[in-house]
Amino acid sequence: MFDNVRDDLAATLDEIREAGLFKPERVIGTPQSAAVTVTGGGRPGEVLNFCANNYLGLADHPEVLTAAKDALDRWGYGMASVRFICGTQDVHKELEDRLSAFLGQEDTILYSSCFDANGGVFETLLDERDAVISDALNHASIIDGIRLCKARRHRYANRDLADLEKQLQDTQDARRRLIVTDGVFSMDGYVAPLREICDLADRYDAMVMVDDSHAVGFVGPNGRGTPELHGVMDRVDIITGTLGKALGGASGGYVAARREIVALLRQRSRPYLFSNSLAPVIAAASLKVLDLVEQSTELRERLAANTALFRSKMTEAGFEILPGDHPIAPVMIGDAAKAGRLAELLLERGVYVIGFSFPVVPHGQARIRVQLSAAHSTEDVERAIAAFVDARAALGE
Repeated sequence: MFDNVRDDLAATLDEIREAGLFKPERVIGTPQSAAVTVTGGGRPGEVLNFCANNYLGLADHPEVLTAAKDALDRWGYGMASVRFICGTQDVHKELEDRLSAFLGQEDTILYSSCFDANGGVFETLLDERDAVISDALNHASIIDGIRLCKARRHRYANRDLADLEKQLQDTQDARRRLIVTDGVFSMDGYVAPLREICDLADRYDAMVMVDDSHAVGFVGPNGRGTPELHGVMDRVDIITGTLGKALGGASGGYVAARREIVALLRQRSRPYLFSNSLAPVIAAASLKVLDLVEQSTELRERLAANTALFRSKMTEAGFEILPGDHPIAPVMIGDAAKAGRLAELLLERGVYVIGFSFPVVPHGQARIRVQLSAAHSTEDVERAIAAFVDARAALGE
């Protein structure tokens, strides 16, 4: 039987390659940092890394590594269990309490990833009597989570408040309504208008959920994310997020929410009930990350400076950068094959970036998504800009 399936799968893979959409995996032989060593695929050797979610540069921070090593001795390597059986340690509860306080929510529940967190919310809270209203550019994990529930599904155009209000008006017969949005949209670096969304939610008696994965740790005056940035920490009902980006870059996710919501998730959320506990070493290291975020503004300030430098100098050099001040800085190319070729030319010049094209972004909107980090030096940023200029010339632009 599989011989027939093999031919079909091979044909599909060939189609992906011919369309220029095949995604090879480059192998690095060093810790995640501002510079990494590529050991397989493309240009071997040390390259500057401008495509990681390591916004605060904490993935290999010495204090985080020490906390992780100490945790291995104290807590062990893995739990080999789910939380409600024998998979809950003091360190898990401590991290949940710290995240609740940091995010201004009543309680928090940990998941093995934010994908699982988003996959476990909607089915638990909503059924056929309810409606979920989702931004059109929300992350795939939100889309997949919504598919798992029986609620009526409505979409509004990205950050379009008039369209959101129309969806709220069209769903007034629902028992519960949940508006869900990314805090920061990962392909564009655009920030959701949370204050206005909360205003509409109040007007139409709806709940608000925010996936703040690309904001927690560095957006807002104290790094508490987009709800803090917009002054609505007490008006957002559910916050999901990851420990795998700015908060250390390992893995793990969470739902921080109203107390009753978290309590029900502990009883009914399938990814929580049927997945192993978050590794204790990650929980312990994440506590150290929160210490670093709360004790100093230095990393956030360095990240902001690097972002401003890259965005301004690239614009001066004639590149089209989507507007904003987020460290996601999309360099718009348009053509998918050209974006892929530009990424290859940049790697040859010692700058590691990735070209994004359909189906990750719409047809005709291919781009190089540059991501700045506090780990980058000013010289790193300037070298990347020079590499873009040289690669563009080599591309014949």
